[in-house]
Amino acid sequence: MEWPGQIETVPEVDIETRRSQDAPVHRTTIWVVVDGDDVFVRSLRGAAGRWYRELTANQAGVLHVAGESIPVRAVAAGDPDSVERATAGFRRKYGNSRALDSMLRDEILDTTVLLEPDR
Repeated sequence: MEWPGQIETVPEVDIETRRSQDAPVHRTTIWVVVDGDDVFVRSLRGAAGRWYRELTANQAGVLHVAGESIPVRAVAAGDPDSVERATAGFRRKYGNSRALDSMLRDEILDTTVLLEPDR
């Protein structure tokens, strides 16, 4: 899949993370948004979210999108510009969802993460 490819068009993706290289894989479904060539995710549970803790600790994960597995690297994106770009993406993509407000809460904005393909 070409990056960011179908990521913007699918409603949800699975992200695969692990606590350490030899730990079991953890997989969960999350929302993902695209702004230009940048792919953003945010933890609904804030810093307490397991996938977020594992991804930010190891910076490595795998996105599962439309039947494809894409290795990714996490980059912290809690700066105001990245947070606003991600927030605009969530509003654009999920504006009709009753769950949208839960992804825009002030207390989780700093869990915005930029994903880059790990090639």
